[in-house]
Parts: sequence; structure tokens; C-alpha cells
Amino acid sequence: MSYPDSPGFKAVGPSSEAAQEMTRRATTVRERVLQFLRSQHPASFTPDQIADRLEISFLSVRPRVSELHLQGELEPDGTRCKNTSGMSAQCWRAAKISAGGPR
Repeated sequence: MSYPDSPGFKAVGPSSEAAQEMTRRATTVRERVLQFLRSQHPASFTPDQIADRLEISFLSVRPRVSELHLQGELEPDGTRCKNTSGMSAQCWRAAKISAGGPR
């Protein structure tokens, strides 16, 4: 699998080894993030807010949000909120959910 279906890396070596090591955990975190946002639809959250609610590191959540966005599972809602560092961050929500359930 390649990015965004698995963690990405820029160079073979320590970066690719770290990506490979993270693959299983990334899948779990990605599923938790998506499930949380679907359960809260149409509300939106920054990656740091998602991490806080799921009680996991924002450093694990931020790349998973990017992956889910590239997979079409998440969409920006056009608003921004402060993240852990105090900087402005994009708010995300689950992509539109059809009457038949999540897409």
C-alpha cells in the first residue's frame, strides 16, 4: 500500500522504517478518527480537538486526518479554530453522509 492508505515517507532508511512500523497503529487511529467524526456529523473539529476527545496524541491524529482527507472520507468545513500551539487550524468533518449511511 502507498500513501494515503498507509503512512508516507520521503526517503528510504529511517523514515521508511518508521512508516512501516507505524502502519498497523495508523490504521487503528485512522478508523477511530473516522468513526468519531461520523458519529459527530455535521460537527467539525481540528485534529488537536479530535486527539483530545479520543485521548491520543495529536501527533498521531494530524497525519491520519490528512490521509482521510486524501481518501475522500473527510472534508474541511471552512472554519478554523486554535490548536494546541495556539495557531489557527482547519476544522474537519466526515464527508457528507448519505441516507444509506456513510459513503
